[in-house]
Amino acid sequence: MFRTALRNVLAHKARLLMTVLAVMLGVAFVSGTLVFTDTFGNAYKNKSAKSFDHVSVAIQPFGGSDDETKQKPRLTDALLKKSQSLPGADSAIATVNGFTALADKDGKLVGGEWGTTGANYFPGKSGKDPRYDFTEGAAPKSAGDLALDSRTAGRTGYKVGDTVRYSTDGPVKKAKISGIFDTTDGSVLAGGSLVVFDNDTARTVLGKTEYDEIDVKAAAGTSETALKSSVEKILPKETDAVTGAQLSDDQERMIEQDTKSMSQVLLIFAGIALFVGIFIIANTFTMLVAQRTKELALMRAVGASRRQVTRSVLIEAFLVGLVAAVTGFALGIGVAMGLETLMNSAGASLPDGPIIIAPTTIVVALVIGVLVTMLAAWLPGRRAAKIPPVAAMNSVHATPTMRGLVVRNTLGSIVVALGVVMLFMDDNYVKSGGAATIMIGVIVLTPLLSRPFIAASAPLLKPFGVTGKLSRLNAVRNPRRTASTAAALMIGLTLITAMTVVATSMSSAINKMAAGSLKADYTVSMANYQPLTPEVREKLDRLPDVEASSPLRTAYGELDGSYTQVSGVDEKAFGKLTSLDFTSGSLAGLKGDSTLVDKETADKQGLKTGDTVPVKFDDDKTAKLKIAGIYQQNEMIDGLFTPLAVVDPHLSKITDEQVLVKMKGGVSDKAEDAIVKALGDNPAIKIQDKDALSNEIAGAINLMLNMLYGLLAMAILIAVLGVINTLAMSVFERKHEIGMMRAIGLDRSKVKQMVRLEAVIISLFGAVLGIGLGIFMGWAAGGSIADSVATYSMEIPVGRIAIFLGIAALVGVLAAMWPARSAARLNPLMAIKSE
Repeated sequence: MFRTALRNVLAHKARLLMTVLAVMLGVAFVSGTLVFTDTFGNAYKNKSAKSFDHVSVAIQPFGGSDDETKQKPRLTDALLKKSQSLPGADSAIATVNGFTALADKDGKLVGGEWGTTGANYFPGKSGKDPRYDFTEGAAPKSAGDLALDSRTAGRTGYKVGDTVRYSTDGPVKKAKISGIFDTTDGSVLAGGSLVVFDNDTARTVLGKTEYDEIDVKAAAGTSETALKSSVEKILPKETDAVTGAQLSDDQERMIEQDTKSMSQVLLIFAGIALFVGIFIIANTFTMLVAQRTKELALMRAVGASRRQVTRSVLIEAFLVGLVAAVTGFALGIGVAMGLETLMNSAGASLPDGPIIIAPTTIVVALVIGVLVTMLAAWLPGRRAAKIPPVAAMNSVHATPTMRGLVVRNTLGSIVVALGVVMLFMDDNYVKSGGAATIMIGVIVLTPLLSRPFIAASAPLLKPFGVTGKLSRLNAVRNPRRTASTAAALMIGLTLITAMTVVATSMSSAINKMAAGSLKADYTVSMANYQPLTPEVREKLDRLPDVEASSPLRTAYGELDGSYTQVSGVDEKAFGKLTSLDFTSGSLAGLKGDSTLVDKETADKQGLKTGDTVPVKFDDDKTAKLKIAGIYQQNEMIDGLFTPLAVVDPHLSKITDEQVLVKMKGGVSDKAEDAIVKALGDNPAIKIQDKDALSNEIAGAINLMLNMLYGLLAMAILIAVLGVINTLAMSVFERKHEIGMMRAIGLDRSKVKQMVRLEAVIISLFGAVLGIGLGIFMGWAAGGSIADSVATYSMEIPVGRIAIFLGIAALVGVLAAMWPARSAARLNPLMAIKSE
């Protein structure tokens, strides 16, 4: 049977090509993901390990007050000197770091909102800081100097001697670049930027009352454990000593977790691609078995058992899967290299390192390729074995029985009904399972659904005359085959449509939220959302075009035992800047010792307007506040609001989360430019109008959506291969029929048109089914979102759906090119003679 299977594979290699490609692409996705994450993880570990070469034991603070101004310094210069003179210590350096916004040559923030860090240069015993390897210039020595990492210098075009602008907490400062260095700092490797100041300047500009860490290097012959024992003897309260090996291990675990999360996401989409490939494999082997019915029957007649026939088909699948897995694995290495290039071009700055091919990756690639192919081919092989030899000899192509379709339709209806029931459960996990169950049920029901859809397409095909009618009849001739081909396309479009519906609806909800909650024209905040100095609001109030402004000054406290956020606002201006939806009370009562409470908190605590409630702040002092009103909260505005005079006494340092600003002339380029200039064209400060606030969140949603489109593109590509495969094998199957049509006058162009129209019908059937199911899935997911986002309502992105349908029709036309050309080139006489 093995020789028979090998002969069949070699005889039908052209017809098995699309199956090999489908499995190969799926395996390439899986193996590429595994190789990429192994390579990236290994390179990151190696680079990160080097960043701990100078650390034998690290002294770190822990616990204590959240308020640094009240916390007694622990990591001081005195502790540093003690560390340097410990027995077994070779040297010790101290480190500080914090957010530092650096402006590029166009005044824009470098390194992203979270990726720009400032740190200190601390010369060790050798006179150098081991964390930085200077390639140009020298280390900073005064407040007028700073140094840049080489990646940032390369991106911005800055050179030694250039003057740059930076900010840490509001005011803009200038400094000259004294040097450029290489570093193994994790934030730089992840695409961020690093600015280095001399030690005294760093502590001043970053507002550090103590060091963040003291790193002690062991002398030759002293182990980390022995040095740690010495360090522990000098530790102040609320500090800890950690060995360099432990720090490296902790970072390695964190990197493994990050790469594991990335790998899991990519593998989910690889799994979707392989699942789509199963339909192509099953379709291919079903058609091959149908075309070889007479051959298989002859084998049965000369003594082959059912088991041997099934085994023969499975051996063919094994050989096809093995070839696909090996080529897919080789392609996967290229996919991994492509992913690295793609991420680097997007600004990820992945660390360099050799390609890592783990033995488990090879095994997984081979097992997946072979197993998926054999599983998909098992049912066609089993069907082939059940055909009676004598009945099979009567016809080359066995017709599927109606009984099988009835059973399939019944099972599909039951599965869909079960999924619908699950969708109305309260548990979100059950709802997700319900959505997946409905999709499976619809896949099972596709043969039943194909008939009415194809019948409905008759008016659209009427202008094409006889070829339109023939294409429609061909598409409906074998419902199982049409359904299986369309289902492959349907799966990808279902997921794409569902995500598009949710993303579009969520973006619209955010726009409604911003428009409904804010009257302010602009919000001013730090780029990394750290606190602003009150000086920012003072500068804005001096602008003649500012009509009203208010800071949001945040404190925290307990309200009836529940920890909550308390925002101090200018009570006179707050009404001009926000539009709160009050369920009771109003802004008029917000004066003196009063507060506004969100409805969720009020309902939870059983509060109502007019009640007086005690709020215990973090400084352990309690304020009794009268509830002036209860409002409906949303994702932009919630918590307690109270006058600034109530919050300020409980803050050890006055800072603002953001400032709301209303301009006399509304939003305009002139107004924004005036704010920018008033704040010194500060790269650390973000100025946003309502559209910018909405677009920031919508931009993140669209970025994620585009990434998901890219990941699902593999599944769509495999589905296209399925359409090509089905049409090509269908043309081979109908050679005799096509020859007869050519003989009675159907010219080559009409034959091509017939095959193209059949492809378009199948593709559009899959697209309509996928889009319809995707809209339903989007509606189901939206129900859960609407519970937490009050402004959420489902919106159908008609424009994008029209694009999806257009792409589906184009897929049909392109997929039909090769099969249509093959059909048109058939010699009529030779085709008529074929069986």
